[in-house]
Amino acid sequence: MDTMRAMVLEKCGVIEENPLKLTQIDRHEIQRPNEILLKIEACGVCHSQLHGIEGDWQDIGIPPQLPTVPGHEVVGKVIEIGENVTKFKVGDRAGITPLLEACRKCQYCKEGKEYLCESSTITGESFKGGYTEYITVTEDFATKVPENMKPEYAAPLFCAGITAYKAVKAAEPESHKKIGIFGIGGVGHMAVQFAKIKDCDVIAVSRTQNHLDIAKRLGAIDAMTFSENQEGFLEKLKEKHGMLDAAIVFAPADAVTDTAIKSVKKGGLIVIATVGKNPAFMAFEEKTIRGTLIGSTADMEEVIKVCDEENIEVITEIFPLEKANEVLKKLKDSKIEARAVLIP
Repeated sequence: MDTMRAMVLEKCGVIEENPLKLTQIDRHEIQRPNEILLKIEACGVCHSQLHGIEGDWQDIGIPPQLPTVPGHEVVGKVIEIGENVTKFKVGDRAGITPLLEACRKCQYCKEGKEYLCESSTITGESFKGGYTEYITVTEDFATKVPENMKPEYAAPLFCAGITAYKAVKAAEPESHKKIGIFGIGGVGHMAVQFAKIKDCDVIAVSRTQNHLDIAKRLGAIDAMTFSENQEGFLEKLKEKHGMLDAAIVFAPADAVTDTAIKSVKKGGLIVIATVGKNPAFMAFEEKTIRGTLIGSTADMEEVIKVCDEENIEVITEIFPLEKANEVLKKLKDSKIEARAVLIP
C-alpha cells in the first residue's frame, strides 16, 4: 500500500498548539466501481474547519470521529476511474464539496436536496479530507471543473462559493433590492458579487477595514463597519439607506445575527448561513428567517458555470500543505484577506 502526506487531527485543541500533525497515512484507493481517484491540487481552508479542529462544535457532533483529516473544498486531477464510471475520464479536473456522499434514497435525496440527507458522509470529517494528497469519491458527488480554471481559484468555490451562491439565492434577489451582507471574508466577498450579478444594491458590513475595501471594490454600494453599539449602528444604517429589504449573515457571532435581524424592514427576509443560538424574533414584524446550507450537485454545477461566465473574482492566498496550522491561526486572527488555499 502506498502512503500519502496528510495533516491529521488526533485530538481537538486550540490552533496555537498546532493540533494538526504532518503524518504519512495509507493512500486512498478506489474501492467501488463508481469511484474516481483524485490527486489533490488545492484545498480551501474554511472557517468552519477551525471550529471543528478547536472543538467548538463538539456539542453538535463535529468532528464525528477522531483521528480525522480536515479539509472539505477540494479540487484535483482524476488519475484513475472505477470500471462503471461514465461522467469522468482520466485527466479531467474535478471538485468535491463538503458533501462526500448521500444515501440517494431518502426524502431529501429524492427532492434533489441531497445535502440535507441524514445519513450523508461529510468530506473532512473522517480520513477522507482535503488536507492531504489523494482522495476518492463516487462520480455522482464530484463536479467537473473546466481545464482553464486554476485549481487554487476553483477549490474555494466548493464550499465558500456554493454557500455564498445559495445564500444569495435564498435572499430572493431582484433588481435594486437592498441586501445587507454581514461578514465579508472567504464567503462574503463572493456573495457580494453573486448579488451584484442579480443587480441588487449590496451594503457590506464587516469589522475589518480591508474586508470593507474589498467589498466596495467588488461592487457593494456601501461598506459599513460593524459596531457592538447596536443602536448607533442601526441609526447610521437608517440614516444612510433606510431599512434593508434582506440581510445575509456569514459572521459566526450571535451579536451580528441579532443586529442583522433588526436591520431588516418589517416583512423582510434574513438568511442565516452560520451556527449560533436562536436569535430574538418578533413574530408581529412578519419577518422571515431562513437557514441555508451548501447546496446540491446541480447547484454546484451552476456555481462553476456562473463563475466561469461572469469572471467572479476569488481572492486567495496560497500556502503549502504543511503550513495548515499557521494558516488556520491567521484565519482566527482575521489576517487572511479572503480565502486561504493549501497546495499539497
